[in-house]
Amino acid sequence: MCVERVQRLMMVAFLAAIFYFVSVASNGIALILISFMALMLLVWALIDFCPSVWILSKFLPKCWGKR
Repeated sequence: MCVERVQRLMMVAFLAAIFYFVSVASNGIALILISFMALMLLVWALIDFCPSVWILSKFLPKCWGKR
């Protein structure tokens, strides 16, 4: 697998965890997690730097082109 694909799978897992915390009425934890995710996406949008892609690129190859 390549970096971008693993990063998208991690985002899906993170959102699933948030949905789980909302469903079991742990709204405080869900709010913290969704705030963290929103902050990371904002950083990625504003300065084109994604910390998770940067860290994963140390271990996995980059995706080249469309598949």
